[in-house]
Amino acid sequence: MSTAAPHGAHPAHPVREVGHELPHVPAGAAHEEAAPVGGRIWNRFTAGLAALVLVMCAVLAMRFIRGIGAVTNLNDGYPWGLWIAYDVVVGSALAAGGFTVAFLTYILNRGEYHPAVRPALLAALFGYVQAGMSVFFDIGRYWEFWHMFWPRYVQVNSVLFEVSLCITTYTLVLFVEFTPVILERFGWERPRQKINRVLFFFVAVGVLLPTMHQSSLGSLLVIFGPQVHPLYQTQLLPLLFLTSCIGMGLAAVVFEGTVSALAFKRHLEQELLGKLIRIGTTLGLAFLVLRIGDCARRGVLGLAFQPTALSLLFWIENVLFLVPALLVATERARRHPQRLFVAACLLAVGGLLYRRSAYLVAYETGAGFRYFPSMGELAVSVGLVAFEILAITIAIRLLPVLPKEPEAAESA
Repeated sequence: MSTAAPHGAHPAHPVREVGHELPHVPAGAAHEEAAPVGGRIWNRFTAGLAALVLVMCAVLAMRFIRGIGAVTNLNDGYPWGLWIAYDVVVGSALAAGGFTVAFLTYILNRGEYHPAVRPALLAALFGYVQAGMSVFFDIGRYWEFWHMFWPRYVQVNSVLFEVSLCITTYTLVLFVEFTPVILERFGWERPRQKINRVLFFFVAVGVLLPTMHQSSLGSLLVIFGPQVHPLYQTQLLPLLFLTSCIGMGLAAVVFEGTVSALAFKRHLEQELLGKLIRIGTTLGLAFLVLRIGDCARRGVLGLAFQPTALSLLFWIENVLFLVPALLVATERARRHPQRLFVAACLLAVGGLLYRRSAYLVAYETGAGFRYFPSMGELAVSVGLVAFEILAITIAIRLLPVLPKEPEAAESA
């Protein structure tokens, strides 16, 4: 995750633009240099994203003036909805590529993953900013949010306290880790070198914190007991949430890598993304084995064969975790950019559905309570995604996030 570890030269990999053959990159070409992509920031795409953000701001203005009930369908039975189940529980998992790539690169010392560090870090940063904003929007008495950090009000036995503290701390860690990229952009080498000397500490903390709060998101559902359907309620929820988030995070990195190669007309780091998706799909299979095995052990697997909407969702989620592994099972299959892209999409959607189902669909608080997101909730969630895409697009164009193109590196 840190962008400032020693930048040794790493062998380049054969690359291919999505759908087209491109010249082979010579072995020994350096990946350590990054450069802004450049180009126009304001275009139809970014204007559309900005419009969605403005709609979100209008809804949020009503939310903060008239209260959370004015724009959401939350009730006493469902105290949280889309903003938590998707923007936090799913959004933070898709941002898990940051700590996963950091672990591979700096903890396991696998330098071949270094080109993916900065893009993964950037996506993680804005993913967790989105999650933090969603939590703030969801707090009823938002003006008292500081209570969670004040010793007088802290409830150390609360899972939510651990989640909020870890997410807040990890977001700050991500900001610190991304600082060298900004300093490099402006040529401030001396402060960048000073930060580099202490970044090893932030890398270690940045790997630890997500494992804590991702597993705690599963622990939170354990507390609900029988209110969560038996197909989803298990003591293994912390492990299932941690395992699924790693696969989802790597899938998001591969998705972003293929989309950015197409959108910015760049070479595709095909071999690198192939390695990442292989790890991600392996974790997806591990999740699948744990989940099915646990259901069989608890004697609830028969519920999955009942003609219910939840059992159908259960099998759809499982298929979405299984198919990506089959798509990229061989090295030859991983040479096809289309397969990498489809596998990443399916794995990410499988994790999304699993987490959404566990927090909303499989949660039954009792008779008389129902929940479906309001248009206001949908507008805020869509606006947050638009904000994240817009911010990442601008950052890639202005900051040295992506590796230099081979041609640009040679001419330099």
